[in-house]
Amino acid sequence: MNEKKLELRTVNVTRYVTPLREGGSMPAIAEADDDFLYVLKFRGAGQGVRALIAEIIGGEIARALGLKMPEIVFAKLDEAFGRTEPDEEIQDLLKASVGLNLAVHYLSGAITYDPTVTTIEPRLASQIVWLDCLLTNMDRTPRNTNMLVWHKELWLIDHGASLYFHHSWQNWEEQASRPFVLIKDHVLLPQASELDLVNDEFKQIMTPALIHSVVALIPDEWLAGESFDSAAAHRDAYARFLEIRVAHSEIFVKEAQNARQSLI
Repeated sequence: MNEKKLELRTVNVTRYVTPLREGGSMPAIAEADDDFLYVLKFRGAGQGVRALIAEIIGGEIARALGLKMPEIVFAKLDEAFGRTEPDEEIQDLLKASVGLNLAVHYLSGAITYDPTVTTIEPRLASQIVWLDCLLTNMDRTPRNTNMLVWHKELWLIDHGASLYFHHSWQNWEEQASRPFVLIKDHVLLPQASELDLVNDEFKQIMTPALIHSVVALIPDEWLAGESFDSAAAHRDAYARFLEIRVAHSEIFVKEAQNARQSLI
């Protein structure tokens, strides 16, 4: 069966609404020429395009696995956009981000997931824990859940801290088959009692065709440099990392189960 080709829309940013001063990346709420509001992630922020690549891979894999994820779009920023911005720090960020950026549909009225208020059923908790083990996502903790409750449903946001191996690419093939020890800090780990069932289900979905379809979304201009001969080789390395990780998923599942046993 042929996998459906994945595509992201492209919008033009028309209005900078307000900064979201969270973490070091300084995303912002912005309006685009389709009249929707987005959380805009800038290529000129501290982690550069690597964080945007992680956002694409993490967000689109989450969507493919059936988890709720706001729409991701490419967002073009014009050279003249930041000229009237009075805040020098924001103006510098805008100037450094001219061109292609990334944005996520803004869920107006959503509230941050609070584990003391909202209980997540074991199946969904196990699915999210599995995803974050796959992505080596260190940023879904009680301190920073990176999940929203919108229309009484749980939505995932912000995968920019995933795939941390790509900040150096050292021993990346070896890292692909390692357990994810930081899963011990995951906010949903105590509820994740169905990891074996989810592992069997998700391994069937995470085919090489799907993985290559996701990494094909990464723009060539974001893959320049590094230690690869071409953008295609760089993109293939992301795909290979994910393929190895899926093939050895029992390793990270076992790590998560052991960490969970120490909590309950």
